[in-house]
Amino acid sequence: MGDKWTLLIVRDLVAGPRRFVELQRVLPGISTEQLRSRLNRMVADGLLTRQRYREVPPRVDYELTERARDLLPVVGALARWGARWAWSPPRPDESVDVGAILRSVPGLALPDGLDGMVEVTVVRRAGDMKRYVLTARRGRVDLAERSAPEADARIAGPERAWVEALGPDASRTELEITGDQEIAEALLEALAPGAVREAEVA
Repeated sequence: MGDKWTLLIVRDLVAGPRRFVELQRVLPGISTEQLRSRLNRMVADGLLTRQRYREVPPRVDYELTERARDLLPVVGALARWGARWAWSPPRPDESVDVGAILRSVPGLALPDGLDGMVEVTVVRRAGDMKRYVLTARRGRVDLAERSAPEADARIAGPERAWVEALGPDASRTELEITGDQEIAEALLEALAPGAVREAEVA
């Protein structure tokens, strides 16, 4: 568990299976050989399953096992620690992967009363949009990377607005909320570092 990439791979597979090239894309800095070696080791350790498809070019999907899903609270605890002690405003040339932050959310314990589905839209620097669905039930939250016409609420904004909303100031001035305002606000409140600190003290 202690190597540089294992928990990041767990985090980045939380929304479902991914192909090798997709993992490479969401894990900047990992070499092809490092990723191949780490995935092989995680499959051997029972943390991942590998599914091969007879396609041209060949396709291989990696997915978390139940054993790996038991690590999600560890990922959430590290995300909490980072938000509390290591968060700093991004440098002008630095890009923050909001998706990576959101993929840490399923490891967080949320208030039991938080119940509903929220679609999150992140407008990236390149102008394209990435959508996520956070579904909160009984103190847990699941994440999917898709759109959700059935969502109770929607929260949308540019990357920089999400960085501010998820950072220590928890500023939501540039986020647009539609649908069930109460559910959207409660989810944002639960994800804010200040809310995490209060929950730890309680």
